[in-house]
Amino acid sequence: MSGPDALYHRLFSHPLMAEQLVREFVPEAMAVGLDFARMERVNAKFHDRDGKRREGDVIWRIPTADGEDVVLHILCEFQSTTDWWMAVRTQVYEGLLWQHLIAERKLKSGDRLPPVLTLVLYNGEQRWHAPTDTIPLIALPAGSPLWPWQPRACYHLLDMGAVPEEELAIRDSLAALLFRLEHPREPEELAGLIDDVVGWFRRHPGYDELRRLFTELVRQAIEGYETSVAVPGDMMEMRSMLANLGETWKKRWLAEGIAEGEARGEARGEAKALIRLLEKRFGQLPTDTRERVLAADTSSIEMWLDRLMEAPSLEVLFGSTN
Repeated sequence: MSGPDALYHRLFSHPLMAEQLVREFVPEAMAVGLDFARMERVNAKFHDRDGKRREGDVIWRIPTADGEDVVLHILCEFQSTTDWWMAVRTQVYEGLLWQHLIAERKLKSGDRLPPVLTLVLYNGEQRWHAPTDTIPLIALPAGSPLWPWQPRACYHLLDMGAVPEEELAIRDSLAALLFRLEHPREPEELAGLIDDVVGWFRRHPGYDELRRLFTELVRQAIEGYETSVAVPGDMMEMRSMLANLGETWKKRWLAEGIAEGEARGEARGEAKALIRLLEKRFGQLPTDTRERVLAADTSSIEMWLDRLMEAPSLEVLFGSTN
């Protein structure tokens, strides 16, 4: 494992992060009386569809108040596009996990399997759109007599970029801060988020390993904006760096976009330059937005360029124009 896979594996190998993830984002699971004070790691290794060992998954056994166990299986997906067949993959992994538990606990005839809660944690730029259940993937009509024998598996999706920023901002947890770090943002906004991260650790001393991991997360976020300079190793030093980086970043991208448009000498060239800037900031544009920009005249494009660095979203940028 390397890169974000290893970092997230280390994050959710910490019991506090696993607990906060469930408490904050899977409230339905709390109804069964999970006892996080007695949770334990399960060391089970699986293989993916290419035969490679999956070491990024994190598995916890969480007892309940009535003496049963729930097995929490966290899959971290670091990919740029949605995996349409994720429900099938989780079905395979859950079968392998149960096989591991049968052997480990020496379960016999008449025993029952512990329930499994599979969380798919996704941090891609585009929103997840694959089914979270195998049922929509099976080519059978609704009334088919074959349905009772079809395999079924489902997972709980946590699309980190889809949770509204305002909802995350009111939550005092590292899990919420992690989700916020995965949201696209300008350097000035990232500087404010660093303040929130530092503030959490000041209010909750004693989590030195998690602080080191979050420092690495912040460093990776900064490198997403600027790779030509060395990022300091302290979060407060990173924050100071961002104050200068923000203005430099804005001026450079705006200059690049305008220069590209002027070089083409036509409104369509400027429109393509604006699209390039928009996608750097907001990710891939919806088709109707792209077409609107390409059809715009020079004055509209220049007005949008002027607004670009201040608008927090595409809706705000384009909302007040016809």
